[in-house]
Amino acid sequence: MLESLPVYLSVLFCLTTIATVILLQWTILGADSRFTKKKAGTAALILTLWMILQGILAFKNTYNTDTNSLPPKIILFGILPMVIAIVSLFVSVKGRVFIDGLPLENLTYLNLIRIPVEIGLYLLYLNKAVPEIMTFEGRNFDILAGITAPFVAFYGIKKGKLSPKLILAWNVICLALLINIVFIALLSSPSPFQKFAFDQPNIALPTFPFVWLPTLIVPIVLFGHLVSIRQLLRKI
Repeated sequence: MLESLPVYLSVLFCLTTIATVILLQWTILGADSRFTKKKAGTAALILTLWMILQGILAFKNTYNTDTNSLPPKIILFGILPMVIAIVSLFVSVKGRVFIDGLPLENLTYLNLIRIPVEIGLYLLYLNKAVPEIMTFEGRNFDILAGITAPFVAFYGIKKGKLSPKLILAWNVICLALLINIVFIALLSSPSPFQKFAFDQPNIALPTFPFVWLPTLIVPIVLFGHLVSIRQLLRKI
């Protein structure tokens, strides 16, 4: 934990993380498929345990020590397991049944969480905990996904005003925005991969509670886009 940061920043990221999990639960419970709905409790338990584990690792300074390790520890113990979990859902029969039952409208609203995330990153930049390049004043335009999500969800999906092709294009663009900030954050962090922001590096995200952004929030948003893209491709 970075003790020099204002308490409200920690509170903001804690609330944002909890809101992300709640939105995902709302998405699962909103499914028409009984099979998908039944997995809400399991998903909540797994995500809660994962949050606790990542919190413990961050408290023990696992991710911000030995910054020269390859691969960086946060990738090995924080991000890679979530990527493997997502891939396993797409390659297993039961996993595909689960994700195909998720409602596209709710998956789209899930992107609203990107608004408080980007506000939080900007406040971290003002407190010299992340570089400007990671904010909407730099090269991070991810907030556009959060701003446009309600329009796409309500008018595009619920009201049917947008074609599946346009909604697919929106998801692809927003996925690209997400990948963009992920790589910027990685290349701005103290590690052998660092290419940017040597004067004000990304020192916040490996610490508690900001560690939940790369290890929980980003994977959930990534999951939402991949599921949406799969569903839309099947409609076209």
